[in-house]
Amino acid sequence: MAKKINVTPLHDRVIIQPARAEEKTAGGIIIPDTAKEKPQRGTVVAAGPGKKDEPVSVKVGDTVLYGKYAGTEIQIEGNDLLIMRESDILAII
Repeated sequence: MAKKINVTPLHDRVIIQPARAEEKTAGGIIIPDTAKEKPQRGTVVAAGPGKKDEPVSVKVGDTVLYGKYAGTEIQIEGNDLLIMRESDILAII
């Protein structure tokens, strides 16, 4: 699980710690860094309060799936994170 951070996103924004990229395929082939795909799964480390009439439905610690190009990459306390709107999240696992 991701470390707690001292940042609170505004409105319906969520901060996500992306999962590590796959190192090997199912057949055991090692994937080089240049061929790795961007992960589409991560853990919620912070969530805003939501919009005026619509609270955020994800909570800290949830594992979520999001679109390949969703969110903005940020770095907080040396950690590479993504910040995105809750509507960019496709599913809670």
